[in-house]
Amino acid sequence: MIKLAKPYIPERAYDLVKKVLESGNLIQGQYVTEFEQLVQTYLSVPYAKMVTSGTAALHLAMLALDIQQGDEVIVPAFTYPATANAVELVGAKPVMVDINFTDFCIDTSKIEAKITSKTRAIMPVHEFGQAAKMDDIIAIARKHKLKIVEDAACALGTDYEGEMAGTFGDFGCFSLHPRKAITTGEGGIVVTHDKKLARKIDLLRNHGAEKRDGKLDFCLPGLNYRMTDFQAAMGIPQLEEMEQIIDIRQQQAQEYNALLEAIDWVQTPMIFPERKHVYQTYHVLIRNRNRDELIQLLREKGVETNLGAQALHCLTFFAEKYGYQPGDFPNARDAYNQGLALPLGSHLNNGDIEKVVDLIKMIH
Repeated sequence: MIKLAKPYIPERAYDLVKKVLESGNLIQGQYVTEFEQLVQTYLSVPYAKMVTSGTAALHLAMLALDIQQGDEVIVPAFTYPATANAVELVGAKPVMVDINFTDFCIDTSKIEAKITSKTRAIMPVHEFGQAAKMDDIIAIARKHKLKIVEDAACALGTDYEGEMAGTFGDFGCFSLHPRKAITTGEGGIVVTHDKKLARKIDLLRNHGAEKRDGKLDFCLPGLNYRMTDFQAAMGIPQLEEMEQIIDIRQQQAQEYNALLEAIDWVQTPMIFPERKHVYQTYHVLIRNRNRDELIQLLREKGVETNLGAQALHCLTFFAEKYGYQPGDFPNARDAYNQGLALPLGSHLNNGDIEKVVDLIKMIH
């Protein structure tokens, strides 16, 4: 089976994890601090906080910005549900905006029409490792005095016009799930330039606990979103090889692009000169063919594929709560119904991508 994805774990990670386990100091210790410092350097941000998941990162960002019941947050209609779930979890309303087919990110030309007196923030998603149009989003946010929380779950290493994704807004939130370029099993990162917001994340991820005059105090009702030290030890060696990991994914994407060019019913990812795409997912659109039948046929031939992301308004919870119809966000709907994620990553052997494409060509 050619797997869709498989984590790359350097040998040094095994040694570091063993040291942590042997030490008995398992929770948010020296390796979490080291991991945070490495992320700060890599992204050129002053504050990076490790948490339990990308979803936890988004949830903490909402809490730290005091977004609550009655507020609205702009989100793309095509993403993983965690984006909108984080808004729902604080009692606010995720207000959906359709996407572009060019980059599968939020269509910035449609954002302002959805802004109301209740809108508090915009949450762009850098979908599949491709950056959203952050210059447009920043201009809109400034005009309407809105916060920006970047869902950069797939986009560690992505940049837009020379600046790292996740570093434009009030918060950037990353995932370290096993399907991401680097992983700690489950895990996430919150980054910010704001010292006060960083302190709130510190408190919120650890029960609201803080040392004052040498004594432990609890300053607000927080959560247990702490990363373990052995997770951080697993992630550090991967982050140290981040650029090599991205290079492999970009080379594989180029190979796919060249081989799929001759298939007129497959739309490959667009390349933008001002954006660095890290290809957390190599996502194509299947036109004029049954995508689900293709998934099944590839599986029968030993190739694992999957959907790219979800059309939120087509999911039961959001459709029932807000009365959405499938045609309300047509690009999101079509990307959901026609999108296909193909195998990508350092686990692929020579010839695997060519084999995948040859099997796709056999579909009529």
